[in-house]
Amino acid sequence: MKPTGTDPRILSLAAEVAKSPEQNVPIILLKLKEIINNTPLGSSELKKIKQDIYCYDLIQYCLLVLSQDCSRIQGGWTTISQLTQILSHCCVGLEPGEDAEEFYNELLPSAAENFLILGRRLQTYFINAAKGEEKDELLHFFQVVSDSLFWLLGGHAQLIQNVLQSDHFLHLLQTDSVQIGSTVMTTLQNILQLKSGDLLRIEGKILHSILDEIVFKLLSTPSPAIRSTATKLLLLMAESHQEILILLRLSACYKGLRRLLNKQEPGTEFSQELRQLIDLLSPKGYQEVEEQTLHQAACLIQAYWKGFQTRKRLKKLPSAVITLQRSFRAKQAKLLLNRNRQKEEKECRLQLQLQRQRAMRLSRELRLNMLEIVHPGQVEKHNQELEDKSALIIQKYWRGYRERKKFHQRRLSLMEHKAAVILQRATLKFLEKCRKKKKTFVLWQGLPELTDARRIELKKQVDDYIGIHPSTQMSDVTSRELHSQAQERLQHYFMGRALEERAHQHREALMAQINTNIEQLMKAPNLKEADEKEPELFLSRSRPVATKAKQAHLTTLKHIQAPWWKKLGEEAEDEIAVPKDELSVELETLFIGGTKSP
Repeated sequence: MKPTGTDPRILSLAAEVAKSPEQNVPIILLKLKEIINNTPLGSSELKKIKQDIYCYDLIQYCLLVLSQDCSRIQGGWTTISQLTQILSHCCVGLEPGEDAEEFYNELLPSAAENFLILGRRLQTYFINAAKGEEKDELLHFFQVVSDSLFWLLGGHAQLIQNVLQSDHFLHLLQTDSVQIGSTVMTTLQNILQLKSGDLLRIEGKILHSILDEIVFKLLSTPSPAIRSTATKLLLLMAESHQEILILLRLSACYKGLRRLLNKQEPGTEFSQELRQLIDLLSPKGYQEVEEQTLHQAACLIQAYWKGFQTRKRLKKLPSAVITLQRSFRAKQAKLLLNRNRQKEEKECRLQLQLQRQRAMRLSRELRLNMLEIVHPGQVEKHNQELEDKSALIIQKYWRGYRERKKFHQRRLSLMEHKAAVILQRATLKFLEKCRKKKKTFVLWQGLPELTDARRIELKKQVDDYIGIHPSTQMSDVTSRELHSQAQERLQHYFMGRALEERAHQHREALMAQINTNIEQLMKAPNLKEADEKEPELFLSRSRPVATKAKQAHLTTLKHIQAPWWKKLGEEAEDEIAVPKDELSVELETLFIGGTKSP
C-alpha cells in the first residue's frame, strides 16, 4: 500500500526507473543523493523521504545494481561507490512500519553482504592494477565502501555479528596489501569501539582466525601504519574482553608473544600502545586483570544474591504485614477482653458488697423488730439463742471447708498410691514373665550325681522295661528321619508357645489399659470441679473409639431433641442414623467417656 502525501520527486524518480531500460537505472538512482543532501539531517521530512524511497522499492533497486558486474554499469566504480553511500544513508534512520521483519531479517543482512562482496572485488582489482593512479582511485572507492559499511553498522548494530562472521570480511583482513589491510583494520577498530560485545558471540574458530591475522600483521608486516593499527586493535580487544586477554596469555598458539613484542623497535610512534599491551600480557598485569575479574564476578554474585533476597522479602512483605495486623488486632482484642472482665468483676464485687449491706440492714431491722416484740425479761435468752445459732452455722461451714480440703488432699494421695500400685503390679508381672522366659530357654545342666544304690535301682528299672518292651531293629535312615521329625515338632512347639505368650501379653496389656480407663472414668470429677487440664486426660488416641463415642453422643442428642411423638415405641439405646459429614469433623477433642453433672 503506497503512502499518502508522497514527495513528488520520489514519485517522478520511481516512475522514471520503472520506464527506463536496465542500463540507465544506476544513473537515475544517483539522483537520490541530491534529494537526501538537500534535506536537513534529523528532520521529520528526511524520515518521510526514506520511507517513500523504501515503499517505492528504490532501495531494492540499489541492491540489485550493487549485485551486478561493474563493467556493465554506466560510470563503473564511481556510480557503485555513490550507490553504496545512498543505500547506507537510506537504511539508517528508516522506520519500515509493517514490513519491519522483511527489512531487518532480509534487506539489511543482504546490504551488508553486498558491501563486503564489493570490497572483495575492489581488493582484487587493486592487486591486479598496474598504474599508480588507478590504484589510488580504487583505494578511494574501497574507502568509500568501507565508510558506507561502517555507517550502516552504526545505525544497525545487530549486523556487526553477521559482518564479523562473514568469510568475505576474513578474506579482506588477510590481504597482503598494506593500504587495503590498514583500511580493513581501521574499520574493524571502529566497529569494536562501536560495540565490542559482539566479538565474543562469533564462533571460536573465526575469532581465532581474526586474532591470528592481527598478531601476524603486528609481528611480520614492515609497515608502521599496519603495525600501529594492529597494536591498537589488540590492545582494544584485550582491554575490552578478559577472555581474549586470557587466551593471548595462556594459549599455546600465542606462546612467546610477549617476548616477540619486546623485540619491536622502541622508538616507533605506537611504542606507548605497545608498552601497554606488553604490560597486560605480563604475569603481574595478568594477575591484576584476574583479580579484577574475580572482583567483578564477586560483585555480580553479590548483586544477584542481594536482588534475590530483596525480591524474596518483598514477596513476603504482604503476608508479614497481614500477620502483624492480625497479631496487633488479637492483642487489642485480648486487652479489651481483659478490661471488660475486670470491669465485670468490679461490678460483681460492688453488687456483692451492696447485697451484704442490704442483708446486714435487714438483719438489724429484724433484730430491732424482734426486740420490740419480745418481753424485756426474755431479751437475754433470745440473744443467747441467736449467738449459739450463729456459732453453729460458722462451725458447720468451717468444718465443711476443712473436710473438703482434707478430702482433696487424701484423694490426690490415694490416686498416687493406686497409680504406684498399678505400676508395681505391672512391673512385677513383667519381671515374672522375664524369669519364666529365662527358665524356659535355660540349657540342660545335666543330672545331679547319683549314688551307687540309685544307679543300681535305675539299672534294674531299665532292664525290667527292656524285658517287657523289647526294642526293634531300626536303620540309621529311619532314626535320622525320626530325629528330624522330633526336632521339627519341638521347634513348632516352641514357636507356637512364643506366639501364645505374645498374645497373652497383648491381652493382659489391653485389660490393664481398660482397667486404667475405667478407674479414670470412675474417679473423674464433676463438671463444676473440673479444671482446664483434666479434660485432656480423657482424650482418645484411637480414631475408631473416638468415632464410636461421637456417634453415641450424637445419637443421644438426637433422641433428646426429638419431639415426644417420635419417641413412641422407641428406646434411647436405639441407634439413629447420623450423617457422615457430622462424623468427619476433627476427632482429637472427643472424650472416651464422662461423668454426669450433679
